[in-house]
Amino acid sequence: MATIKDIAAQVGVCVATVSRVLNFDQNMSVSEETRKKIFETAEALNYTPTRTRRSKSKQYTIGIANWYSQKEEVGDPYYLSIRLAVEKKCQELDVQYVNINHLNEEKVIDGLVAIGKFGEEDIKEIEALSPHIVFLDCSPAPKRYDSVIADYEGGVEEALNYLEKLGHKKIAFIGGEEFINKDKQKLDDCREIAYRKWMAQKEAVKEKWVLKGSFTYEDGHRLMGKLLKEKDRPTAVFIASDPMAIGAYKAIFDAGLSIPEDISILGFDDIKTAQFLTPALTTVKVYTEFMAETGVELLIEQLTTGRSLHKKVTIPTALIQRDSVR
Repeated sequence: MATIKDIAAQVGVCVATVSRVLNFDQNMSVSEETRKKIFETAEALNYTPTRTRRSKSKQYTIGIANWYSQKEEVGDPYYLSIRLAVEKKCQELDVQYVNINHLNEEKVIDGLVAIGKFGEEDIKEIEALSPHIVFLDCSPAPKRYDSVIADYEGGVEEALNYLEKLGHKKIAFIGGEEFINKDKQKLDDCREIAYRKWMAQKEAVKEKWVLKGSFTYEDGHRLMGKLLKEKDRPTAVFIASDPMAIGAYKAIFDAGLSIPEDISILGFDDIKTAQFLTPALTTVKVYTEFMAETGVELLIEQLTTGRSLHKKVTIPTALIQRDSVR
């Protein structure tokens, strides 16, 4: 691969002259003939600028910040799948990466992929690590940072339309609550918002059918058990995460009921175990691997091009029809 030194030797000028000409230094005093010869020689030798070559090597080190702890990842593998996909993409691109377990860790990194939900207090700590940031699964400030999110609203609407098409009108919601800024600020869940909006259009919202806890198997079990005690029981339940849906399965079976004969269940995420449940879980698929790949590519693009205009990418979801709904 040709270098600036090779070009300088062939043109008969010093390396500094070639470097300044190729970088369009307006203060460089050189004849047009020499300038033209440098560019022609660079093209003839197929010269690639160092900045461009860098993206194809291990010179970049990317930090991966996950707002979930390792213990929480096991309980809700959604973010685990994103992190593993980020690591896989870095390996494919031959890019080094380090996992950042605490935002105040001192790490030497070129850019950062932040997985999860982050508030302004969290972002200040992230910015201290690197100015080059891509957020996955949230978009806290689209004009300031790149981000990749899933189309949660579209996924919820498709799921509820599917239930309605099958004759369901009495549809409950089980979801989780999440917090940012050191757990001081509760987030509004876009899945719950989309559910309420859709049900309101049908004039079918019932507060006793909207139950929230944490995105865990345990709370899925607890909240479904509470819902089953209602005399006016729904015919279907939309559950905002597959781990919660798995917990709900157990509560239904513990009550001596069957899925989908007595109650239909529709989840969200399409984690790997969803297809192996009995019955197999109908759910909304979030393309976590594609989200992660897109995020890493955006960060490398930031680093190699230096662009200042930021991108917000929305990845579509897909309804996966299996056996838990009828």
